[in-house]
Amino acid sequence: MGNVGLVLVGVVLFVNGLVSVGVVSPRSAAPLNLFVGTAQVVLPTLVLVQAGADTALVNATWPSYLFGFTYLWFGLIQLTDLDPRGFGWYSAFVAAVVAYYAVKTVGTNPTFAVLWASYAFMWSLFFVLLGLGVTTLGRLDLGHFTGWVLVLLGIPTCTLPGILLLNGVWSTSAVAGFGALAALAVGIGASVVLARRSAVRAAAAVAPAEQIVVERVGEPQLV
Repeated sequence: MGNVGLVLVGVVLFVNGLVSVGVVSPRSAAPLNLFVGTAQVVLPTLVLVQAGADTALVNATWPSYLFGFTYLWFGLIQLTDLDPRGFGWYSAFVAAVVAYYAVKTVGTNPTFAVLWASYAFMWSLFFVLLGLGVTTLGRLDLGHFTGWVLVLLGIPTCTLPGILLLNGVWSTSAVAGFGALAALAVGIGASVVLARRSAVRAAAAVAPAEQIVVERVGEPQLV
């Protein structure tokens, strides 16, 4: 169940990233968020109902709720005028929980520890953007940066691992963990570069309009 959820989460993160960089409209992404969010709540519930006293199964299943509520809530924000600050603070809670899982699994499954760390990073960005309302960090536009992080890392950190796990292809070696960490660092670095380029293009698109306004203001007025 968890692996199937990973496959779905990758595509919804990818599409939400496209929303953040202005390629997809929020309302057009809402149905996917609601669908994946519902799946991430209903299917784990069915598993937990049948889990009984199997604590290992319970512990492996309940984190799906964290992400299911994320997409349901975000889908509603995309469709309505809900204040996103509550969602931002909820994201801080999710980031803290998954950061704990990253630390907990680093000794037994370093590759998945990196994946947990990547989720903690993504949800921390949601908290900073929507909970705290911080939109820039120095010269970096955090909205575009977050969008590119989701576009570049959503499928590699969710859909791809989900498919590999479903097919029994997974490595828990330290080498695989370091490889995943290196790939994460490259993805974040590329997101910084792309976010800066997006900001430059946006500024270039706005500049001509501002120039026209200045020129009109400076024109001699006939009385």
